[in-house]
Amino acid sequence: MFKIRAHLYIEGRVQGVFFRACTQEEAQKRALTGWVKNLYDGRVEAVFEGEEQDVQSMIKWCHSGPAHSVVAEVSVEIEEYEGEYCDFSVKF
Repeated sequence: MFKIRAHLYIEGRVQGVFFRACTQEEAQKRALTGWVKNLYDGRVEAVFEGEEQDVQSMIKWCHSGPAHSVVAEVSVEIEEYEGEYCDFSVKF
């Protein structure tokens, strides 16, 4: 299996709709590590590390997000796996 890292910026109605909590839950289901946080400009930023197919599945999920979100755009940068995280957290 091949591990990768993905750095995402998610735009739209993605704050105040449990996007971070649901992202954490979905990442944990896929055994991914990393973090997610709200940005002051209304976007959500996230970093996922893990098996390539699990990271790709998470990226796909981020294009729709939880039920009450409206995702307008997802910017994705695939990076080299670093293995720097031991779990998936919500940053404040």
